[in-house]
Amino acid sequence: MHNHRLHTALSTFAEEAAWQLAADTAQGATLEFEVVESTPPRSGSPSRAVPMYCYRPLTGAFIADRHATLVLLPSHLPAVHALSAAGGVDEYLLACGEDLTGLDSRLHAERALSVLLQRIFEDASEFVLTPERFERAYQELESCLFEGRQGLRVIVPVPGLVIDSEEIDLGNGVSLVRGEAMPDAPIGALATAGTPDLPVVLAVVDLDAESDMSSGHEAGIAQARLRLRRLLGALRLYDASGVGLAPVGWCRPELGSWQPVILGFGTGRPRERCEIAPAQEDELRAFISLVARRTPKQGEIAWALARYEMACDRATPFEALTDVLLALRALLEPEGPESGRLTGRVAALCAVAEDRQALAERIARGIVLERAIIAGVAPVDPEVDEVIEDISGHLRAILRDVLCGHLDPDVRTLADSLIDETAAWDEPSTA
Repeated sequence: MHNHRLHTALSTFAEEAAWQLAADTAQGATLEFEVVESTPPRSGSPSRAVPMYCYRPLTGAFIADRHATLVLLPSHLPAVHALSAAGGVDEYLLACGEDLTGLDSRLHAERALSVLLQRIFEDASEFVLTPERFERAYQELESCLFEGRQGLRVIVPVPGLVIDSEEIDLGNGVSLVRGEAMPDAPIGALATAGTPDLPVVLAVVDLDAESDMSSGHEAGIAQARLRLRRLLGALRLYDASGVGLAPVGWCRPELGSWQPVILGFGTGRPRERCEIAPAQEDELRAFISLVARRTPKQGEIAWALARYEMACDRATPFEALTDVLLALRALLEPEGPESGRLTGRVAALCAVAEDRQALAERIARGIVLERAIIAGVAPVDPEVDEVIEDISGHLRAILRDVLCGHLDPDVRTLADSLIDETAAWDEPSTA
């Protein structure tokens, strides 16, 4: 089996679909048949052969007619995502005689899933899923998807992350998997040092030799690092818990053994657990996709994102404060720290009018703390950490809202307009 995730997703869908189709027939839905001619071989002259007729169930049409019901099954969307991530869907559809003319490419995986279901129950008069039926159809699919391809898998633990499902497919060959769902993972990846009460969650990147590793093994490792970095950045924007990645991951060619690989980033300091419930999975998947599309490659937003990543990787809040303030200054104080406009602009963006003064004072306290930290005289006080975490949270909120399209990227101009608007409301009437 080339792809455990794909096999699991498709078998789960096939089982749910079998139950649904069997329930439909039990409630009166008619599975129609067609009469086909079958001439058995017999000795003697072919002209003396007696034609035979048999009934063939039209399971393909029956399944196609219930497409609107099958797409509502809980396992349908994960199965479609798993097929899309595997690649090679077009080859499978063409091998099955499907005409792709005029079909939106985004629907190819959904069509392939329907075809697979029809192949599973081909010539069956009852919708009873047996291992033999599923494996026969799955092997046909797998031979089209993976023939001649040898991919690479890269895994790394994600401290601080908890998922309720065994696996969350995030698309583009990236998934989050509970450690117990990957029994072939190396022992080092499944270790829970420092968090014995939490199950291990692994970030998994599956690379296709044809499209992701055309330049060789090292190019594949570089591609995996890039996808893991993007995943980590999106997770840190999605949730304030500050998840990180273990410093060492593992890679394995499809026909090879596990080898350690140094990632060189992401060793953060999770402050609390980030738990992803099943109801949040679609939201997380959409958020990660949105961030990947909207993250700029240069400019103030890109620079501030990089500084925020550095802050998340620092060992203590004290060490992170300068990164956070530098990111905020790049976004909101191009005139320089001497202008003293950072506090008011952050407050304008992140607080309602009546709370802005308190937030501005909190930002100002952070600036004073930075000078004390540099001088080595900052007090060791939990309240100090809270101030720094609060300022970091406001930076995260600004970056997240910009990438999601809730804030204009020119946040400085927006902040000044909010300040002017508030001042206009506060001016006494001259009437």
